[in-house]
Amino acid sequence: MAYTNFSELKIDLSSKMAKAVEVLKRDLAGLRTGRASVNLLDNIMVMAYGAPTPINQVASISTPEARLICVSVWDKSLASAVEKAIRDSDLGLNPASDGTLVRIPIPALTEERRKELSKIASGYTEQTKVSIRNVRRDGMEAVKSMEKEKLISEDDKKSYEEEIQKLTDSSIADAEKLFDEKQKDIMTI
Repeated sequence: MAYTNFSELKIDLSSKMAKAVEVLKRDLAGLRTGRASVNLLDNIMVMAYGAPTPINQVASISTPEARLICVSVWDKSLASAVEKAIRDSDLGLNPASDGTLVRIPIPALTEERRKELSKIASGYTEQTKVSIRNVRRDGMEAVKSMEKEKLISEDDKKSYEEEIQKLTDSSIADAEKLFDEKQKDIMTI
């Protein structure tokens, strides 16, 4: 995309970097810690009426206790599909169905599983950082082409590149902060 001025470019870059951080936030929310969280089931898809459907569109999810998630299925015929989707997920959970209510006890994490989850969180964070750096690269290339087309001066190019770098550093710091919080949450017994 050709930009006519730097403010357009900066808005676009900010938006893309913020989206990368939001994706990380969503991915980290799906990682299991020792406590029950309704966000734990966010990525689970249930086969409902012949199509994969997000679990929150076929049931309401609550956490009545620190180590229990309750999924109240709205259509009784989908209860077994919800139970199967949870059991087949890579979360390592063992749901128990009783009519339209699916109870999911959250077992305590072993030290080995905590380390494994921490590595997964680290991988998500690295992917986010790569995405942010790719956005930075695209921004730098756009600034160079703006200079080449004589839309901006060489001095402007230098200052714009510094602004893009500051934006990048800020986004990466946000991603690292999310990771640090999640890792602390995972490692807390």
